[in-house]
Amino acid sequence: MKKKHLPHNPGNILSAVITSSLCLAISMNAQATEKNYTRPPFTAFSSQMKDGLTGGGKYAKPVWNLHDALKLPDWLTVSVEQRTRYETLAGTFKADSKGGDQQIALQTNLFLEANFNNFRVGTEFMDARQLGADKGSGVNNTHVNNADFLQGYLAWADQNLFYSGIGVEVVGGRQTLNLGSRRLVARNVFRNTINSFTGGKVRVTDYSHWRFTGFVTMPVLRSPSSTDDLLNDKHQFDEEDTHTLFSGGFLEVYDLAFGINIELYLYHLDESDSTDNLTRNRRYFTPGMRFYAKPSTGKFDFQLETIGQFGTVRATPDATDGKDLMHQAWMQHVDVGYTFDMPWKPRFAFEYDYASGDKNAKDDKDQRFDTLYGARRFEYGPTGIYGAFARGNINTPGYRITAAPRSDVQLGISHRAFWLASATDSWGSTGLRDKTGNSGSFIGQQLELTARYDFNSSLNLETGWTHLFKGEFAKNAPSEPRGQDVDYFYVQSQLRF
Repeated sequence: MKKKHLPHNPGNILSAVITSSLCLAISMNAQATEKNYTRPPFTAFSSQMKDGLTGGGKYAKPVWNLHDALKLPDWLTVSVEQRTRYETLAGTFKADSKGGDQQIALQTNLFLEANFNNFRVGTEFMDARQLGADKGSGVNNTHVNNADFLQGYLAWADQNLFYSGIGVEVVGGRQTLNLGSRRLVARNVFRNTINSFTGGKVRVTDYSHWRFTGFVTMPVLRSPSSTDDLLNDKHQFDEEDTHTLFSGGFLEVYDLAFGINIELYLYHLDESDSTDNLTRNRRYFTPGMRFYAKPSTGKFDFQLETIGQFGTVRATPDATDGKDLMHQAWMQHVDVGYTFDMPWKPRFAFEYDYASGDKNAKDDKDQRFDTLYGARRFEYGPTGIYGAFARGNINTPGYRITAAPRSDVQLGISHRAFWLASATDSWGSTGLRDKTGNSGSFIGQQLELTARYDFNSSLNLETGWTHLFKGEFAKNAPSEPRGQDVDYFYVQSQLRF
């Protein structure tokens, strides 16, 4: 991997983060008026702004929008979104790698939807690519997926079926999924590419009381997959994995008591090899439950999620013995927070995650938790060319502080310590593993600072810095890249029209 130059002094990087955030907040819009809309995520999300069951949206309509500018009819929705992110990495944590890296990640999205009474026909076209990376960068199809259809669906919804007060929605075709805490099924936000699925989804809701979502889908395989093809901008349309079935049921019950909500769910993944796609033949059932109370000023909030996982899995995709391992794994998340009723509305939260790891590489069992199609940035730091931690074989406590000096400025700090749940299992996808356990289990500590500025509902800016202080395992594991701690820095903009 070619080494890219980046200031290695954390103080310099921290100063840059603070300075850039202050410049954004002060110099760009010193006379800005207060804004009251919900902050949209830093990714293409126009297709999620309106809900077929409620008719409303979670996010504000962009101030600069094509619909109004082109004077389009009410039944037609058209939007374009573009995100540009520069990210740079000094140091490394992956096996046998050297130096740092950098890239510019570009994500451009076109969304179209036509409404005819209760029916909707929609399509979402996305181009995700990068500039500046090289062959040793490890570029893959989580970074790049050139010019393809993310969604293409037909939907029907009735917000008051037979005047019963029950809302029903049916969606068929290629679509994205975003359920619950997003730890297992998510529409990706920070990652440059987004998961999609082809199949059917049904939602039934009693609005303020409960909602049920059921789905049967085939995951969409992003193509091409080789680094050379991605770096050379080779185009190949994505196709459904017809040998894999992903299905599930998800029940949400609102305000069960004292403002507490509950989710109960069960997912099933049945995966098999195809000609162009070797898999680990994952055949999992994943049941789980979550209790939570949403953050509110002057009150405590909490979240408690327990997930089990059982079935069978192959040791590696290219295993020749055809032998499946018994898979039994679990994951636990808990966080408790408090939002202070004072200027800046600071919120402090303690967080803890445990995701089981494999105890013995030589037995016929696999205990490493599999996060399926979940997202991880909101808990474990940036992904992109960093992505040090995933929801598998980790034991990690931490805390998080957020504050809003103004309604259009958001600041955050997160600090976590990471241990391996099993000292003999690997650290995520880094390639680092000590089957003897002699390298210890402490991976290190991660400190993250972020700053966000919303110029308006069409233009949003964000910057962040993450530092990984390496622990005994990260320093001593076989094939460990000798060298310094790791610094990651990014700055990004999101435009919505």
